[in-house]
Amino acid sequence: MFGLGMPELMVVLVVVMVLFGGKRLPELATGMGKAIRNFKKASTEPDEINVTLKKIIAEDIASETKEKGAGA
Repeated sequence: MFGLGMPELMVVLVVVMVLFGGKRLPELATGMGKAIRNFKKASTEPDEINVTLKKIIAEDIASETKEKGAGA
């Protein structure tokens, strides 16, 4: 795992504990887990295509042509 042995991981854990404290670590882990889950979900799902704007524009164009036809 990135060339890190057990002693290096223990030093990193101690530094994290000193910086953030014991109460804050579960919150950080939860946030990181949610971020990773959302990233995986976003990378595997196909892109959504929003066609509602095209429908609205088409309806506006249709209503404008009707108004022009009725007004002339």
